[in-house]
Amino acid sequence: MTKSSIPKHVAIIMDGNGRWAQARNKKRTFGHKAGVEKTREVIEVCAEKGVESLTLFAFSSENWARPEEEVSYLMELFVMALKR
Repeated sequence: MTKSSIPKHVAIIMDGNGRWAQARNKKRTFGHKAGVEKTREVIEVCAEKGVESLTLFAFSSENWARPEEEVSYLMELFVMALKR
């Protein structure tokens, strides 16, 4: 891959982690945590390849309608991921 073929900006809509986990007979929170780990990998690859900007759309206004326990877990994951 040449430098000119590397995009300057990559945007990702993070969706489906809970459904991915449920399809594997796991809790939705398992999928959310797996999504955080995969996101870390994506960030590292973007940095290595020279992507200048990475946008992650991780939580929409509709997500506030999820069960309170799931929303709280997601907020804790965001804080943990940002600290790391």
